[in-house]
Amino acid sequence: MSEMEPQAMNGENSDSEAMPQNDSVVAQQAEVQTDAQASVENDVANEGVPAVASANDSKTSSDSSDLNGSSNSADAKASGDSNGSGKSNGSADAGSNTDSDTDTPTFEPLTDTYEELRHTTDSAELSHFAREPLPPKENQAAFSRATALLEAVAGNVNTPLEDRVFLASTMPFPNILVKLSEDADASVREAVAANPDDKNWLVGRLTKDQDGKVREAALRNPQTSWKMRLEGAQNPEISADALDFLGSLGVENEPDAPSVLSAMVRRAVALNPNCSQDTLTRLAKDKSTDVSHAAATRLG
Repeated sequence: MSEMEPQAMNGENSDSEAMPQNDSVVAQQAEVQTDAQASVENDVANEGVPAVASANDSKTSSDSSDLNGSSNSADAKASGDSNGSGKSNGSADAGSNTDSDTDTPTFEPLTDTYEELRHTTDSAELSHFAREPLPPKENQAAFSRATALLEAVAGNVNTPLEDRVFLASTMPFPNILVKLSEDADASVREAVAANPDDKNWLVGRLTKDQDGKVREAALRNPQTSWKMRLEGAQNPEISADALDFLGSLGVENEPDAPSVLSAMVRRAVALNPNCSQDTLTRLAKDKSTDVSHAAATRLG
């Protein structure tokens, strides 16, 4: 037993010595395996990922190219459709213009005829236009054209004087009367001033004309404002005949005139030094005490 125990002990020792040796080999193998795995992982980390990333980048670039190509193709198609649509619209517009041109009646240019009449020296032609009867108002286009051409005739100094006076006396149209109110001949302006179709602003302007006959004709015009009549009655250059007319306003002439305004004009007449004795005598009996007192004071 004692011999065997040492042998057993030796066997145990032998096993014990073998175990550390086996553990060391395993540890070494594990370390080698770990190093190999780490090397592989490093290789993957250093080489494999970039390769994959490069592949992914290539794929992404390819996809982007495909997308851009599709987008460009779609844009080209849209542009083509747009151009086609524009062309179609252009054709439609052209057709529309053609229809419009076909439906619109053609008129002779008015400007050319107007300028010709404005500057012509042919008195016979001008006289013909001045005396030619106007078209009926129902024919609006022809009527408007005729009155426009008469304005050119009225403004042409080569139109005979009698024809300008005729237009100034008979025309009711402001555009023609304004032209004639600026005529160099006083007889034409006087005819305008006496025209009952004058606008009050036009006849009022003629009450300030440099010619006395024009002024007095304007003062007699029923379109003249009471303000202009009052100023005329106060004018020291006015004639006795004109004062006699103004002194009758609201009484013999225009009996329905505003009583206060007409009385103011009559009183101004009584105070004007150019008022005749006959006019003063009549005004001394005026129904307005202001007028009669002014006239009596003048009579003494």
